[in-house]
Amino acid sequence: MKTQSDLARRGWRIAKAPGRLPLVGHALHLARRPLEFLASLPAVGDLVELRLGTKPTYLPCHPELVQQVLLNARVYDTGGPVKEKARPILGNGLITSDWADHRRQRRMVQPAFHTARIATYAEVMREECAAHTETWRAGRPLDVGDAMQALTARVTARALFSTEMAPHSVAEIQRGLPVMVRGAFRRAMDPTGLLARLPLAANREFDTALARLHALIDTIVGDYRRSGEDRGDLLSALLAARDEEDGGAMTDQEVHDQVMTLLLAGVETTASALTWAWHLLAAHPEAEARLHAEVDGVLGGRIPGYADVPRLAQTQRIFTEALRLYPPAWMYTRMTTEPTELAGHRLEAGSDLLISPYVIHRIPEFFPRPEVFDPDRWLPERARDVTRGSYLPFGGGSRKCIGDVFGMTEATLALATIASRWRLRPVPGTTVSPHAGMSLTTGPLPMAPEPR
Repeated sequence: MKTQSDLARRGWRIAKAPGRLPLVGHALHLARRPLEFLASLPAVGDLVELRLGTKPTYLPCHPELVQQVLLNARVYDTGGPVKEKARPILGNGLITSDWADHRRQRRMVQPAFHTARIATYAEVMREECAAHTETWRAGRPLDVGDAMQALTARVTARALFSTEMAPHSVAEIQRGLPVMVRGAFRRAMDPTGLLARLPLAANREFDTALARLHALIDTIVGDYRRSGEDRGDLLSALLAARDEEDGGAMTDQEVHDQVMTLLLAGVETTASALTWAWHLLAAHPEAEARLHAEVDGVLGGRIPGYADVPRLAQTQRIFTEALRLYPPAWMYTRMTTEPTELAGHRLEAGSDLLISPYVIHRIPEFFPRPEVFDPDRWLPERARDVTRGSYLPFGGGSRKCIGDVFGMTEATLALATIASRWRLRPVPGTTVSPHAGMSLTTGPLPMAPEPR
């Protein structure tokens, strides 16, 4: 374990990003080609300064520096322009809360993701994955991104709100979340803040979707609060949570903000990663054949459940590698709360930092042939050689995604259930390239299901 002094003594390369423009700095590069621009910067330095507008922003391009940031949440708090624009949308939940609030929230929300509850949620996942495969028709193309979004929305809604949730409420979530996600990203990437104030149809659609989601969540929280019943779901766990330090419960607004956060994190990210997994499997027949062999051998034609997850090792490696190549949370921000040093470079209080798993996952020093889809790099004998802190699709430190096990369980069951029945074949003429929005998506991905 390297100490602060060890890190300071290392000969880090400090650099400024090329291509800075007057007034906007590098904002146009980030808006137009964010992945290519950011991925080019590790060749420039270990800590690279860029400008969003006129303010300096720093991108750590080495796992040790990223870990130094993520493991010191008090000095490198969540912050920056993205957070400030997300807070009016998500409230003060786990993603947007400051360090002190986050510590309390994490303690209170964590029991909702206890192993015993994950097993309960897995039954919902099992039912929804099985039902989803029944809706597909052989040879009839579907947009895989839309299909995975519909699946994860139903799983997340039912895990949050139990099996008794009215169908129209699930439909409202499925309809409103994509609109909210697109609008939130547009606002986050606008350094001027003017876009949100323009009388555009997209802004009106966003405002309507957000208001309906807020109203729906308020209604559901109120119903649960009045009933006082533990329905075995996430919302019941949030309402029952007590702070181990002061014994306090969450207010309705705090519960509301956590529900908004869990909806956003639970639907969009898992759907994006599953979509990439199907695209990668179609492009790599050998990996697809090994997936089919595993699900046939482990399941023998039945629908997988929670107890099968540890036995679906190849399935998990496929998803792990999809997350490396195309991490849904491809970039997030931090802000220093006090003067500090990173890579021997002084950062003033209020300095913004960008953390990009996409960038770190594609540095050849840490992942040989980083552009190659290679699930076997996660075999136990190879995975032990992966540099600590170089794989971070769920973040790290005290702000590591609280739903990481939930998401991995859901994805494993979804891949195994669908692959046991269907192959997904690309529609001829389809081209796929990463779309860097709130999540890293494929864009439209029409594929035709073939029965196995």
